[in-house]
Amino acid sequence: MGENEGKEFTFWDHLDELRKILFRVLIVVVSAMVGVFLNKEILFNVVLAPHRADFVTYRLLCQLAEWLAVPSVCPEAFTAELINTQLPSQFMVHMSVAFYVGVLLVFPYVLYQVYRFVSPALYASERRYSMRIIVFSSLLFFAGVLLNYFLIFPFSFRFLATYQVSAEIENLINLSSYIDTLMLLSLMLGIMSEMPVISWLFAKLGFLSAPFMKKHRKHAVILILILLAVITPTTDIITLMLVFAPIYALFELSIWIVKRSEKLENGKLRIEN
Repeated sequence: MGENEGKEFTFWDHLDELRKILFRVLIVVVSAMVGVFLNKEILFNVVLAPHRADFVTYRLLCQLAEWLAVPSVCPEAFTAELINTQLPSQFMVHMSVAFYVGVLLVFPYVLYQVYRFVSPALYASERRYSMRIIVFSSLLFFAGVLLNYFLIFPFSFRFLATYQVSAEIENLINLSSYIDTLMLLSLMLGIMSEMPVISWLFAKLGFLSAPFMKKHRKHAVILILILLAVITPTTDIITLMLVFAPIYALFELSIWIVKRSEKLENGKLRIEN
């Protein structure tokens, strides 16, 4: 970052810098993927944990039920068998999970590289709080991933894996379906958790305001539902509602952040004048 500060960049300089950044990101992602791939036992102990009846979320709920003396809070025991139906599927699943988890782990580094690319265009005052934005964005991303892993996916999986239209039909869950749903939901929740940061950035650029967001709150609800219906791997209403609740909460948080940012900006303008 320091070597580029104050330097005039041509179009080709920007293109060359972007190429270097993409190469560094690729190297880090591949390295993380290889490291994750080589730790297969640890990786799949974590990835497959939500399909077990003794998953930590269920155990905590049962402890809570015991403390509150409300047995209904404790989920009933269930069984969900994962199967593989194609010869190369387990190896391909191992590869895809290693890639997804590698991307999740290095996401803060990707954000930092994006910051390095745009930093020459920022003012000195903007650079001072840019690193705080990167940290906040990373925390939001991981919060979305963890929310899905510990809450949204386990309950949606539990519901879908145990739902039967008839006792004569047994549920056997394909491994690829399980992995795709878990990983895509995790990435989706992680990315959509960036809404407060993106809203703040758009407000800074003059594209968004708190009154505008409040005025179109109903439209935002509809757009969020449509977007989730399109990108959610499963099509059931339970998963949709479980995902919608935290995303809408992030929308309300975004309104508060934009409103607070506008107040601070107006306060600075009054002081300067």
